[in-house]
Amino acid sequence: MFKVNCLNPIANVGLDLLTADYEKVDNFSDADAALVRSASVHELDLPKSMLAIARAGAGVNNIPLDKCAENGIVVFNTPGANANGVKELVIAGLMLAARDIMGGVNWVTASKEEPELAKVVEKAKAKFAGTEIKGKKLGVIGLGAIGVLVANAAYALDMEVIGYDPFISVEAAWKLSRNIKPGKSLEEVCRECDYLSVHVPAFDKTKGMINKDVLDVMKDGAVVLNFSRDSLINDEDMIAALKSGKVRKYVTDFPNNKVAGVDGVVAIPHLGASTNESEDNCAIMAVNQLMDFLENGNIKNSVNYPDCDLGVCNYTNRIAINYRNKPNMLSQFTTALAGANINIPDMINKSKGEWAYCMLDVEAPLSADLIKKIEGTDGVLKVRVIR
Repeated sequence: MFKVNCLNPIANVGLDLLTADYEKVDNFSDADAALVRSASVHELDLPKSMLAIARAGAGVNNIPLDKCAENGIVVFNTPGANANGVKELVIAGLMLAARDIMGGVNWVTASKEEPELAKVVEKAKAKFAGTEIKGKKLGVIGLGAIGVLVANAAYALDMEVIGYDPFISVEAAWKLSRNIKPGKSLEEVCRECDYLSVHVPAFDKTKGMINKDVLDVMKDGAVVLNFSRDSLINDEDMIAALKSGKVRKYVTDFPNNKVAGVDGVVAIPHLGASTNESEDNCAIMAVNQLMDFLENGNIKNSVNYPDCDLGVCNYTNRIAINYRNKPNMLSQFTTALAGANINIPDMINKSKGEWAYCMLDVEAPLSADLIKKIEGTDGVLKVRVIR
């Protein structure tokens, strides 16, 4: 029986996938696994029983990844599950930036008591005129699940699209329209585009990547859209660019006290993935990944451990080992098993940065003494017998 704690409400369509082998518990400290959306895990004590945390969404800045890895806790996310919802809001953001829809709507609301409103509208509407996006250049920085969808959708709307991602995956490249022009650098894309849409993860190296140096090379009156993470934009530099006219509009899904209310800012209250479909997709994906890991030891879409898949175990036992990525670890595991006269018909071993993960299928029962011996190996963080 696996105990699962939900730190946020998770869509029932996902939770309903949990079988009779799972029990939902109220306390994080009692759980073998946790499901989370936006709740912060940084302040929580990680129980020794915790095996995995699944984030129903893409961003994982609310989870202490290294601390989890050090405790042998695999952290999952759900890349692509909410991609369409975010894409659609990015397209809406393009429209809000090109046409002064917000200004017009606010004017109508403020003028609702005007007795001749229909006539006044015809005179007032000129000050809310905008531009069309057809024929304009859109730069898409980051061609992951969301960036690819944005690029393809913008091209379908007759925009000229330039994409830049030096780390694009093979899977994403296959999905990207051949009509998307490849950019050679961030600066080149910014120099050419009328609109810039940012879709990269939030890491230390990407923090403040859209700053004065980048904004200065953009066309005068360009538009920047941020539906990725707030930390990617240097707020002070963006505000200065708006005041100078270098940037005409800044559309962000991450309002804060610095940019909210600034002229030229269209701030949306983090609605990118706030659709029924996105929440359902994330819940289903998170629960499926969690169940496959707990029941089979398989890892897919982890952000702190490598992806590993041995399918369903068809042998006597499967042992899964989380450990520090350093030399001679695998040989110590296999030597221990060989010393107990246990054959290994199938195995997988992979690393990701400082951390590594190994699964070994064996043809004989694993004794408690053998498990303790493997657990005592220097660098081993967690050992689990799957079956």
